[in-house]
Amino acid sequence: MKDIDIENAVARVLSGYTGPAETPAPAPASKPGTTGCVWETVKAVDPVDDIIGGMLTRALGERNCSNCKAGDCQGKAGCLSISDAEALELGDGVFATMDEAVNAAAEAQRKYLFCTMGDRKRFVEGIRAIFTDEAVLERISRLTVEQTGMGNLAHKIIKNRLAAEKTPGVEDLTTEAQSGDDGLTLVELSPFGVIGAITPTTNPTETVICNSIGMLAAGNAAVFSPHPRAKGVSLLAIKLINRKLAALGAPANLVVTVQAPSIDNTNAMMAHPQVRMLVATGGPGIVRTVMSTGKKAIGAGAGNPPVVVDETADIPKAAQDIVNGASFDNNMPCIAEKEVIVVDQAADFLISEMQRNGAWLASDPSVVERLAQLVLTEKGGPQTGCVGKSAAWLLGQIGIQVGPDVRLIILETTKDHPFVQEELMMPILPVVRVPDVDTAIDLAVDLEHGNRHTAMMHSTNVRKLTKMAKLIQTTIFVKNGPSYAGIGVGGEGYTTFTIAGPTGEGLTSPRSFARRRKCVMVEALNVR
Repeated sequence: MKDIDIENAVARVLSGYTGPAETPAPAPASKPGTTGCVWETVKAVDPVDDIIGGMLTRALGERNCSNCKAGDCQGKAGCLSISDAEALELGDGVFATMDEAVNAAAEAQRKYLFCTMGDRKRFVEGIRAIFTDEAVLERISRLTVEQTGMGNLAHKIIKNRLAAEKTPGVEDLTTEAQSGDDGLTLVELSPFGVIGAITPTTNPTETVICNSIGMLAAGNAAVFSPHPRAKGVSLLAIKLINRKLAALGAPANLVVTVQAPSIDNTNAMMAHPQVRMLVATGGPGIVRTVMSTGKKAIGAGAGNPPVVVDETADIPKAAQDIVNGASFDNNMPCIAEKEVIVVDQAADFLISEMQRNGAWLASDPSVVERLAQLVLTEKGGPQTGCVGKSAAWLLGQIGIQVGPDVRLIILETTKDHPFVQEELMMPILPVVRVPDVDTAIDLAVDLEHGNRHTAMMHSTNVRKLTKMAKLIQTTIFVKNGPSYAGIGVGGEGYTTFTIAGPTGEGLTSPRSFARRRKCVMVEALNVR
């Protein structure tokens, strides 16, 4: 087959054309200064234009954000300025219906196939640049707290910066090679296509940033279904990404969503035939739903992370780490310490040191009971209106006034208490005493409920640290540090805000959003 025949065949596949192929026009030279993997078109054509010599052509104006003239978008500050009201309008990746959003993403991803790895890297770096800007970080973090009524502004800024800086990019996509007498085989990580991503109200922008970087690095397009309570800030983040990508010459609509997020729109996304993979970051219900669709699904579900402290631990440091981790963003991260199991020999010292580090001890049983009535439903689960509230706010609701230096409420209780058994996602940390470290480890395994999410242990006994790590089998296991070290805050390694325990991917990265493909060259390219 001649080169021209190959080009014609590719053009027919991408455009859906089944008739005789036309001879393509010569590829136009790109204008000086035009960047990215898209070029000017020579004539009016179908939405999916011919591929000529590996170069994709389309109308130049399509690569500009909605408030720029054709050829005028250079990523200037004005181009990326979006008001709160404008964030809710159609355009820049925001569509009226889920069907429109998915179809646009599918078209974009077909074009994206012909962008280079260098292009992908530039686009990912462009997303990082948006969300490491101090003004943008402060704005999206503040809007998240205002719109959801949950979390801590300073900690939101940390999490958004973390997602932008430490989410892996194209470097995560490594190639395997095997050569021998029969030739050369490559195994490469290729895109799924269009990925549908469900984002939580607890980490709305962090998840959009993290998943956009990972999914685009792997060559996919992303369709987001945000939580309705975080609609405004989620749509803002998606629009900012679209305008930046437009300035860099990316295919339009690689990252999309709908104007009015809802359960119906989420269901439409999951059922859409062009969505090839589903990624759910949220509670157990939505994870079960995506796993039952029959599509490839990644489920980042709930956790109930225990922290074990034994008598060999550095107690002052352990206390500080636990308070810092459990109070981070008002305990909303699923990785955060949710219950403490401490060897009796060290319990009094640990509690006193936690108090010195900003914990308020609820020692009166009547106070504990009033707290339970405030934060628990009749079924024993967390009251939605209390999730992500500060310790001072929670105490204020039961008539106890404390200063802003109080970051965490601690209390002693038994292992059967709902505060211990349930993931509250609020700064209330129960403490359970046990006689020895082996009992503590066994109880931690039980209380983690098999989520395989996160656990912590403070000890200098390497054998006991090893024992707990082997038995609890969590995706993240932090030794002698705060929980957030497990996602790269003060700890080594990359970050993710989609931690897939139920479906087994663990800490997701671009390779999680790619499929393995085998390319074989027979009887050639073995040069050994």
